Parts: sequence; structure tokens; C-alpha cells
Amino acid sequence: MNVTEFLRLLQADHNNTAARADHLREQIDQLTSALAEVEARLAEIVTTGKVIGSLIPLDHGQDPAKTATVYQQIVTAFNEHPRQVFRVRELHELLGLPTDKPSVNITRSRLGRLIRQRLLTQPGRGLYQKRT
Repeated sequence: MNVTEFLRLLQADHNNTAARADHLREQIDQLTSALAEVEARLAEIVTTGKVIGSLIPLDHGQDPAKTATVYQQIVTAFNEHPRQVFRVRELHELLGLPTDKPSVNITRSRLGRLIRQRLLTQPGRGLYQKRT
């Protein structure tokens, strides 16, 4: 092999390697762009989760069995005190449930459901009693 042939092969190898490098740079640019889009989407999902998490009542993570147990506790309390009229906070204290505002609001919703199911009545605003 002479020097001219060697230089021609070296130039061909250089051209091929430069073309490969250009192709890889294009791929890197495409992947960088795709990565930026995916990271932006991940940030949106995290933000959405935080916003929704702040709006959902505290017991959103409870399993249905525990929720059913709370309903059972409420119904049992009214069955044990059929003539007594309860406010939500009084019911919470009786059942040993937290008395923070979100928990009380959840129970208020549950009591509304029990009223619609005709298990309870509402003799006055904020008052609940077993239906007789």
C-alpha cells in the first residue's frame, strides 16, 4: 500500500466517522428535545397531583372497608341513642374521630347520604337524628 492509497482510505474513514458523528448529534438533539418534553409533562403531573391532593378530603386514601366501618360506627351511634339529636362535632367526639374541619365535613357528607337513604332525619340545620 502506498502513501496515496493510505491517505485516501484515511480520508474515507474520516468522512464516514464525521457523518456518523453528525448523525449521532442529530439523535442527541432529538433525544434532548424529547427529554425536555417528557420532563415538562412530569412536572405538570406532579403539580396536578399536588393540587388534586389538596382539594380531596383527608380520607381519600382510606380503603372502602375502613369507610364502611366509619358508616357502621355512625349508624351504631344513632341506634344506641335513637332519640338524641347530634351535631357533627358531638358525633365525632362520641366516636373518637378527629374534630378538624375536613374530617367533620366528610362526616357531614356521610350524614347527608344517610339522610337520603332515609336512615336519619335532620330536625334542624346542622342537627341529625335517627329516623323513627
